[in-house]
Amino acid sequence: MTDEETVDEILDGSLKIRQSARGYRFTLDSLMLAGFASVKPRSVNLDLGCGNGILALVMARRHPLTRWIGLEIQEGLAKLACRNVEQNGLEKRVAIVAGDARDVGRAFPSHSFDNVLFNPPYRKMSSGRMNPLSEKAIARHELQGSLADFLAASKVLLKPKGRVFTIYPATRLVELVSLFRRTGIEPKRMKLVFSDASSDAAFVLAEGRNGSREELKMEPPLYIYDAQKTYTPEMKKLFSDLAAPPEACGG
Repeated sequence: MTDEETVDEILDGSLKIRQSARGYRFTLDSLMLAGFASVKPRSVNLDLGCGNGILALVMARRHPLTRWIGLEIQEGLAKLACRNVEQNGLEKRVAIVAGDARDVGRAFPSHSFDNVLFNPPYRKMSSGRMNPLSEKAIARHELQGSLADFLAASKVLLKPKGRVFTIYPATRLVELVSLFRRTGIEPKRMKLVFSDASSDAAFVLAEGRNGSREELKMEPPLYIYDAQKTYTPEMKKLFSDLAAPPEACGG
């Protein structure tokens, strides 16, 4: 570890994640998505835009009979993700590939994955201040990939009836559903995420299925904090014994 990196322990210390001290760091979004996604044993899965590898590593640890590939456009983050895979001894089940979600045909054969998971950049180019650190800016703003790009890539890579799992701002739910259907991926399951019981919905967790029929299940909501501003029991199940809490949701 260098002065420019931290190591955070999650899942009761069973995973150690190296992160840039100043650049991209994982947020609650990834942990909530990992808790929402469901994958079958022996499935082959893709973490699209994997960052430092957090989502693929959590899923691989929780589902020991699954295989994972992480695709990351930023070379520095891809190298860091590789180091995280090695540090956690998951080289046999997790691989990291440097590549662009907008050109997935160069990296993978068509229809080769059972599930695709992603926590996409979801701040529009004109939305909010652009972070001066390019690593954070690319991860947060739609500079080098958007929801539409990630769904188009998923359509190419998913097997018939394969599934997509994602998290997206609740204010853009209409856009999410529209893009799912335009891509030929039918929304099947959703869960709204609230900061607390008195707040508006902040995010939506969504599952879509490739080429499926229309039928949507809306699950009970997830609340991050209780009235005392501490994590709810549902959130505590998603992580424990963190060396330091991740950045706030969407941070």
